[in-house]
Amino acid sequence: MNAPARSLEALPVGNSFAGLPPVFYTRLAPQPPGEPRLLHANPDAAALIGLDPAVLDTPQFLRVFSGLEPLPGGVTLAAVYSGHQFGVWAGQLGDGRAHLLGEVAGPQGVWELQLKGAGRTPYSRMGDGRAVLRSSVREYLAAEAMHGLGIPTTRSLALVVSDEPVVRETIETAAVVTRMAPTFVRFGSFEHWAARGETEPLRTLADYVIDRHYQECRPAPPGEPDTAHGAVLRWLRAVVARTAELMAAWETVGFCHGVMNTDNMSILGLTLDYGPYGFMDAFQAGHVCNHSDTEGRYAWNAQPSVAHWNLYRLASSLHALVPDADGLRAALDTFEPVFLDAFHRRLAAKLGLANWEPGDDDLMEGLWRLMHANRADFTLSFRFLSEAAQGRPARFENLYADREAARAWLARYGERLARDGRDPAERARAMDRVNPLYVLRNHLAELAIRAAAQGDPSEIDALLDLLRDPYREREGAGRYAELPPDWAGGLQVSCSS
Repeated sequence: MNAPARSLEALPVGNSFAGLPPVFYTRLAPQPPGEPRLLHANPDAAALIGLDPAVLDTPQFLRVFSGLEPLPGGVTLAAVYSGHQFGVWAGQLGDGRAHLLGEVAGPQGVWELQLKGAGRTPYSRMGDGRAVLRSSVREYLAAEAMHGLGIPTTRSLALVVSDEPVVRETIETAAVVTRMAPTFVRFGSFEHWAARGETEPLRTLADYVIDRHYQECRPAPPGEPDTAHGAVLRWLRAVVARTAELMAAWETVGFCHGVMNTDNMSILGLTLDYGPYGFMDAFQAGHVCNHSDTEGRYAWNAQPSVAHWNLYRLASSLHALVPDADGLRAALDTFEPVFLDAFHRRLAAKLGLANWEPGDDDLMEGLWRLMHANRADFTLSFRFLSEAAQGRPARFENLYADREAARAWLARYGERLARDGRDPAERARAMDRVNPLYVLRNHLAELAIRAAAQGDPSEIDALLDLLRDPYREREGAGRYAELPPDWAGGLQVSCSS
C-alpha cells in the first residue's frame, strides 16, 4: 500500500551530512534571485519523497525551492571538496552555487534535496553562485531523460526562474534547479582530505558513505579475512563496478557527459552535474560535446578510460586508509572486465542477440565504422535495426549515404541473426524495449529553453512526457524523433552551460 502524500511540514526531514564534523561544510542560507517564479515542478520526483502533488502549486513550495525560506526541519549547508579538472589538480572546490537543504525519507529510500544556483558560498571562488535559465532547463530535463533510459542519475524536482540578469558570454537570466540524490558525495570529496594529508576526516567520510550507502561492504564475506581495511577495499570494488556499469550505459545511448572531472563523479555511480552534455546525433567516435574541451579529453570514445583514470585518483586518495597498494590495484583492475561485460550485454540487447559471442566484436566494429563514415544518426540507427531484422531495412538504409555499405553490413547482421534463432517478431519487440526512439537532442532542449524564456513550460511538459518512456512510440510526436534540423548544427554547449 502506498504511503499517504504529505505536506512540506509533514516530510520526515533530516540532514545526516550536517551530522559530520563542521570541516566538511559551511552552514549558510541561500541568496535567491530577485522575484523568483516557479516555471515547472515534477510530480514524479515529488512522489519519491512522498510529497503531495497539490503542494507543488503552493506559495510555500516556491519559497522553499527558490531559497527564500528553509526546508522545514532541514539544515542548509554547502559542502567542500576538491578535484582534478581536465586532468589537472584544481585544489579546493566545493559547492560554489549549491545549497543542500536536507534529506527526506521517501517511500523507497532517502533523498537529499539541493538547490543549484541559489547564490554564493565560501566555495564560489570567483563565481557569482548563480545558474542561468539555459543550463538549468538542460539539467532539469537531462536528469529525467536519463532516468527514463534506466541510467542511474540525480533527479529534478523544481525549476525556478527570475528576471535577475546574470553575466556569462552574454547577459542571461537566473534560475534555480532543485535536484535530488541519495548523496552528492563525489570522488573529489575524498581527494580533498587526501591532498591535505588529513587522514581522520578521510576515514570519517569513508565510514559515512559505507554505513549509509554500501552497508553490504562492511562485513567480510564468508571465507575472507576481516582485515582492518577490508571494508574500504570492498567498497572501492563496488564503486568501480557501479562506475563501469554507468560508462557502459552512457556509451550505448550515445551520451557524452562533457566534463568528467573527478569533482563531477558520483560516489554512487550516478550521472551527476549536467553541464555541457549531449546525446549524439551524427555518430563520430571521437565526438566532443563540450566546446570548451579543445583537447577532446572527454570525447565519447574516451569516457570509459577517463572514468578508470578518475577511479585511480579515488584509490590514490584512499591509500592513507589502505596501505595495501596491491589490494587497491586489484580493485581498480576489475573495471575493464565489468565494463566490457556490461557493454557487451547492452549491445547484445540492442542488436537483438540472446548472447554476446566472440565474433560479435567484429560485427559491432563494422557497425561503428559504418556509422562513423556516414555520420549516421546514433539513436535512429539502433532504433531502425528492429525493422531491418524483420526484413524491412529501408529506414535503416536511408540513414546512410553509402547504402551499399549499409546493405553489406546488414547481410552480415542477418547471418548472425540466423544463428541466433529467435522469433523475429519477439526479437523486434525486445529491441524496441532497449533502443529509444526519443532522446534529449540538443535542438529539442534548445526549443524548450526558448519557450521557457517566454514563461512557457509547455515544451518541458511535452519532453518530460516522452522521455519518461522513450521506447514507446507516441502518436503525433514524430517531430521529437526526427533528425535534427540544419540550424541545430550551430548549437554549441560549453562549461558555461
